[in-house]
Amino acid sequence: MVSVLRGRHRPGGAEGENKTGRVPDRRTRTRCPNRLFVLAALMLMDAAQPARSETGVTADRVLFGQSAAFEGPAASLGIGVRDGLLAAFDEANRAGGVHGRRLALVSYDDGYEPETSIANTLRLIDEDGVFALIGEVGTPTSRAAQPIAEKNHVPFVGAFTGAAFLRDPTLRTVVNIRASYDQEAEALVSYLAGTLALTRIAVLYQDDTFGRSGLDGITRALERRGLEVVVDGTYVRNTTAVKRALLAIRKANPDAVIVVGAYKPTAAFIKTASKIGLDAVFATLSFVGGKALAAELGPTDETVVVAQVVPLFDDGDRPLVARFQRALSVSAPETEPGFVSLEGYLTGRVVVEALREIGPEPSRDAFLELFKSPVTFDIDGMALTFGTDDNQGSDAVFLTTIKPDGRFEAVE
Repeated sequence: MVSVLRGRHRPGGAEGENKTGRVPDRRTRTRCPNRLFVLAALMLMDAAQPARSETGVTADRVLFGQSAAFEGPAASLGIGVRDGLLAAFDEANRAGGVHGRRLALVSYDDGYEPETSIANTLRLIDEDGVFALIGEVGTPTSRAAQPIAEKNHVPFVGAFTGAAFLRDPTLRTVVNIRASYDQEAEALVSYLAGTLALTRIAVLYQDDTFGRSGLDGITRALERRGLEVVVDGTYVRNTTAVKRALLAIRKANPDAVIVVGAYKPTAAFIKTASKIGLDAVFATLSFVGGKALAAELGPTDETVVVAQVVPLFDDGDRPLVARFQRALSVSAPETEPGFVSLEGYLTGRVVVEALREIGPEPSRDAFLELFKSPVTFDIDGMALTFGTDDNQGSDAVFLTTIKPDGRFEAVE
């Protein structure tokens, strides 16, 4: 079931409104000796010309663009987000599209590198002419691409990151779907320091804006409990060079280590820690890509807690998950469901419902205006609420553990 609840009537969009947003030139009116003649001529000219459409919108298509990692150590994340988006778009297209238009996606690989993300973003906006950017993967790449979207007034939707800077409500074009890293950090620290009563918590983080964002959230969550990070270590993005940091962390004898990183370096850290006898609980933020992490780890007896921003991807009792599984099985029969693809699917579903809500003449302005008004999307039981000062739809965080056989189990 899907429902869209509006807190108030959205300004504009009334019957008879000029859909292009153009205002007649006052100077033409005042200098014209025969105003009625000119107005009649303009009306005839408008009737003879096809209506101007929004960039990325044609009579039968709405085009979205994605820059994400499809190769390298973070490839599973970009592929997962794309699989989920395409599952949602394909599901809508099989039902006739949105107001008769099919949804299309063009994706470019950025290898999780900001410089490439910038080039891809410019290409998507200037050459491909997309309606919106969607499914960017990562904090450093989002930080590079988002200002370009803002400058060009292009919606920047559903980035696969919980970075705080994207939650700034003054950003005109950003629409976040997922919970923030601060909320994930709070949930992890609450579990480790509260439920498990662990006090010596260390952090391994990727040495960039993503890693530091996660570290800041963890530090604040610990401070609220009168604790501090006992030791931290770093590794370089797009590498698995974690041994030096691991040795430094082991010396501090932590009870738990929270890793802020991608799945390959996180798995390398946990496997090596196990070999050298570091007896600790390991935890990580959702960006790790839980299923990819489990695959990299293989069978393990280590306690690994992973924060998620969507429910268990194999919980078919949830209507959202059951529908996601069906959609993915049709659009990509050889692809197994996962947390990342479920998040991509949820993002795609929100976009579909937003396009339906704004009507048969979609524009970037109307799309963004919808998310700035009080509105709640109920996507098969998962509610996402937006407002004037809230550009993040969901606050939900789900804690999970990886079982020895690679399955995931919810932390109660």
